[in-house]
Amino acid sequence: MTSIADIPAHVAIVMDGNGRWAQKKNRPRTFGHKAGLKALRKVLEHAGNSGVRELTVFAFSSENWNRPKQEVSRLMELFMRALDREAKDLHENGVRIRFIGDLTAFAPEMQEKIRRAENTTAGNQRMTLNVAANYGGRWDIVNAARNTARAYARGEITLDQIDEDYFGRQATLGSSPDPDLFIRTGGEMRISNFLLWQSAYTEFYFTPVLWPDFGPEAFDDAIAAYQSRERRYGMTGEQVRRESA
Repeated sequence: MTSIADIPAHVAIVMDGNGRWAQKKNRPRTFGHKAGLKALRKVLEHAGNSGVRELTVFAFSSENWNRPKQEVSRLMELFMRALDREAKDLHENGVRIRFIGDLTAFAPEMQEKIRRAENTTAGNQRMTLNVAANYGGRWDIVNAARNTARAYARGEITLDQIDEDYFGRQATLGSSPDPDLFIRTGGEMRISNFLLWQSAYTEFYFTPVLWPDFGPEAFDDAIAAYQSRERRYGMTGEQVRRESA
């Protein structure tokens, strides 16, 4: 068993493979999305029990609007139905939920449910779940640039005060530590415009397991792979070992 110090504080997940999982079972893609929600519940609980303090999941990208209209519509219905129930369960378990992305694209009723879920769980401190919805990493960086430009135009900052630390705080996860571990399920080996700024020194783990089949055991495999690596942040391995001694 590993100690709590060996567990990544912040894990990001691209939950890929719901549609392919359903197709293998000759079921509609929405059947896979429902199974994916069940998988998220299990992984979230296991991650929290393992010592992970923050989990960020890619629920709906800004590019997902290009999917078939019927699938997008069913996804929105599933999202709507799940919001109230999931927020209640998360609150009872001390989990804070936050949504990141351009939420203005969603229907007003969904935006209200999102605000309600965030407000209900705002004081919880056991764990944080960040749900990326209508999110894109490039959008995030552009939005951070706009926030920075507005602050400069208002005279709140000078050019010399704009550095990586300041700019990072303008991004959607500006109050969170960068992800230690980035997991992508489903066999694809790309990050698909997710957390581009935040993942500069994140460890990546790709697995062929489709998301509905990704449970606690698969999560532990990802953690084990993470723990086997040496994070150097530009230093030599000798420097890292000397500092950690």
